[in-house]
Amino acid sequence: MNKQKALLPITTFAMAFSFAVWAVFSPLASTFQQMYGLTSTQKSILVAIPVLLGSIMRIPLGILTDRYGGRKVFSVLLLFIIVPLIGAGFAHSYTYLLFWAFFIGMAGTSFAVSIAFVSRLTPPEKQGTALGINAMGNIGTAIASFSIPSIAAAFGVKWAFWGLIIPIVIMLVLIWFFTPDTPKQKEQKSMLSSLYVLKYKHTWILSLFYFVTFGAFVAFGIYLPSLLVDLYGLTPVDAGLRAAGFTVIATLARPIGGILGDKIGAERVLTVVYAGIAIGALGIAFGMTNIIIMTIACLFVAVMTGLGNGAVFKLVPQLFPKETGTVTGVVGAWGGLGGFFPPILMGIVKDMTGSYVLGFILLGLFAAVCFMINRITFYKKSIALRNT
Repeated sequence: MNKQKALLPITTFAMAFSFAVWAVFSPLASTFQQMYGLTSTQKSILVAIPVLLGSIMRIPLGILTDRYGGRKVFSVLLLFIIVPLIGAGFAHSYTYLLFWAFFIGMAGTSFAVSIAFVSRLTPPEKQGTALGINAMGNIGTAIASFSIPSIAAAFGVKWAFWGLIIPIVIMLVLIWFFTPDTPKQKEQKSMLSSLYVLKYKHTWILSLFYFVTFGAFVAFGIYLPSLLVDLYGLTPVDAGLRAAGFTVIATLARPIGGILGDKIGAERVLTVVYAGIAIGALGIAFGMTNIIIMTIACLFVAVMTGLGNGAVFKLVPQLFPKETGTVTGVVGAWGGLGGFFPPILMGIVKDMTGSYVLGFILLGLFAAVCFMINRITFYKKSIALRNT
């Protein structure tokens, strides 16, 4: 087997199953709420906890991938994921679930590892397309949404966790034996010195951009099942299937964002994206009483977040060709944190006001801020360069 050709499909599937692990608590949240009598805030915390570690640890995992190569780091990561999956299956209280949910969050770091792995072995002119395809591994949250409730209903909640061990072991074997080693860096930097990229303005701007686009993707992916059950009284299976639709559409739009970034410039794509997210968020805020309006607005936001995720990561290797893994980790961490806070905020807002409207209005405002920053920082400058 040609390991170079196998790299993209194998890493994409490995990320997909890792993301399914990362999102495993989302479609089970309402079930656990009934089992343990949880409040909306407690349920939201359970859903969001995996996002926390999976976000923060993207930074060191991205740096380690630059240093030791994607094949080794990805293999160790997949091996580690097995442990909390086993533990979660044996959990018998809310406290134990929170404990294992925290470590299951490591599965979310697969994004930084996979993106850095692929980008280092892909020519610059093809990186937007390749990274867009690779990031389709985000579809793992959809795999969790439509499969986990059915597995739990048929075999019990514990097998929702244990069943995921099988594909993780398969991907571990494929990564270790059938992907190439990454060329070693000429200069080995310490973990602390690698973070010098934080002094650059563009690192923080890209982090903000991804905080909104990927944060919205994750937040919708993990909280939409609970939201639909709460708003419309849907069953967990039905809500999971509908939420999976959001994830699938956003995931399929992601490579299109990368391709468009290669062809017309990521800054042009992001201009449309942030305007679209703002409009869609307000549509959800004031139309959620009608499931049809809610569905249309959510799917529109799905397309916008998918395009935005692909476009942002076209800019990462373009602006930081030698520090792609480190910047991927930093930007990816902020994107993950963008998915951590909204579910908790939604739970708090619901408990305090009885409505989710305020949360979606805030999303619209964040998108509007990103629209303005993109226009000032990237869009106008790129137009000026093209005209010279």
